[in-house]
Amino acid sequence: MTAGPAAARAVVETSVLTRKPRQLLLAFFGEYVCDRYFEPLRASVLLSVLEGAGVAAPAVRTNLDRMVASGMLVRRRLGREIGFQLTSHGSEVLREASGRVNGPAPFEPQGEGWTLVTFSLPENLRDLRHRLRAALTWSGFGVLRDGLWIAPGRVDLAAARDAIVPDLPPASVIAFSATELDGFPMADAVRVAWDVESIREAHHEFIAHWEAEDAAAGLSPVTARTLLVADWLALLRADPRLPRQYMGEDWPADRSFELFTRRHREFAFPAVRDFAALVG
Repeated sequence: MTAGPAAARAVVETSVLTRKPRQLLLAFFGEYVCDRYFEPLRASVLLSVLEGAGVAAPAVRTNLDRMVASGMLVRRRLGREIGFQLTSHGSEVLREASGRVNGPAPFEPQGEGWTLVTFSLPENLRDLRHRLRAALTWSGFGVLRDGLWIAPGRVDLAAARDAIVPDLPPASVIAFSATELDGFPMADAVRVAWDVESIREAHHEFIAHWEAEDAAAGLSPVTARTLLVADWLALLRADPRLPRQYMGEDWPADRSFELFTRRHREFAFPAVRDFAALVG
């Protein structure tokens, strides 16, 4: 059965400013820990930073447990306290994300044409299916038809695949590139696979919040920068890098990029100094 447009379209279902604890932890580890801080991080440091962002301690602990279970983190005993350290897998995932977080053109397609993916996983691998879908969404894919995913440009699928291999069964994922044919314009397909107006609204929401002078009021520098990067990650996940000709006039992606770059630089030195005091 073929899914219709309403079922297939990739909609930005929640606000980019809905900060989930896992999202905040990934932003924190990506900003301050990955390839920068090589000692186990005390749980009290993580609790302090996320409580400053409004996340209760039990939610922080629950999500740390989940990240340990998923292989992102490992626990270490630090005297009478517990510490957490990135695994090699966790570092690899964060490095891959950092390439787009800090990239010079995060909303531009990577090359010409389109990348298509189809996959088949049995019901007993439901968790693996969820992880693959999340990896494809982060890589810019939307659902064009039931079981057929599409992304603009030539997507490096190795990064998405490596995030879950060796768990994927052989030949469970098939990928190929495609180009637009005369007489079959892609504009309609883009509107089927993605809700462009929801993506536009996600940009406007990010801009409205972080342009405000009081966006970081009452927050420590390390918490403010963590929130900024978490919101940026959510926006990057919402925007699949569609070619500008499909996006209408006054597309706000350039404004979002300029704002993030400016705020990220503004928070940089105070946040690094704040982090050093926390771990010291």
